[in-house]
Amino acid sequence: MVNGAPAGGPTTGGRRQRETAMSGWFRLTLGLLAVVVGAVWTVQGLGYVEGSVMTGQRIWAILGPALVLVGLALLWLGIRARSQR
Repeated sequence: MVNGAPAGGPTTGGRRQRETAMSGWFRLTLGLLAVVVGAVWTVQGLGYVEGSVMTGQRIWAILGPALVLVGLALLWLGIRARSQR
């Protein structure tokens, strides 16, 4: 401790807040991307989007909603990280 400042220095708390904010944005971005891609995979797997190798393939109708759920979890974590600033 120097002059009443913690050993990590006066900027340690600020750096931690920036890292939390950045990880929040990163999670939000990945979450949104996962939701969009998962939704596209779902409609392709169900046969609503034509002209793709994935059209009408049951596996994409299963993986799509799973990816949407992962994306929603990432969105929730990102919002939570952003609100803790």
